[in-house]
Amino acid sequence: MNKAKRTEIFSRLRQENPNPTTELNFNSPFELLVAVTLSAQSTDVGVNKATARLFPVANTPEAIYALGVKGLKQYIKTIGLYNNKAKNIIAACRILIDKHHSQVPDTREELEALPGVGRKTANVILNTAFRQPTMAVDTHIFRVANRTGIAPGKNVLEVEKKLVKFVPEEFLLDAHHWLILHGRYTCIARKPRCSACIIEDLCEYKNKVYE
Repeated sequence: MNKAKRTEIFSRLRQENPNPTTELNFNSPFELLVAVTLSAQSTDVGVNKATARLFPVANTPEAIYALGVKGLKQYIKTIGLYNNKAKNIIAACRILIDKHHSQVPDTREELEALPGVGRKTANVILNTAFRQPTMAVDTHIFRVANRTGIAPGKNVLEVEKKLVKFVPEEFLLDAHHWLILHGRYTCIARKPRCSACIIEDLCEYKNKVYE
């Protein structure tokens, strides 16, 4: 796919949704960190329901740490893998308090040193909270990047690196959100809604090769 086609794709996505953002509810980098940690193998809707109960009670590292693992579980037990997530969040809160003055760091190295924070989570926080041009490749973005031909790759890291390299600079800050929303609602896994797709004529998806 050439630069002109990529530029047109993202121009259309921007025109349809000029100010895209995550569907996770948050009001601070720390709330985003907690929400993204909870979102692994869970839906944003489910996470938002849990954090709607949790954040009014505790939305700082000190407050959540004070709940302890057992107390935190009571707020997130509707979320998949909540036992491990509770342990990781409490451990992360301790590190934030001890090493970062209770502030979420804005570097990949420091974020990935937090329990429960991998590359994808770090990328979401760097992009959404700190507006850095990172690309958090989840299953939706992996699918869209391959299907459309925007940035085909055999694994998420390959796709991530290609997206950062090939997405035109003017779109890079918001590309993560456009792609995930496109994959979530239009370019869905089993039966992509091609007839409702605003970039169908630019897409290089042919013969249903990628599934």
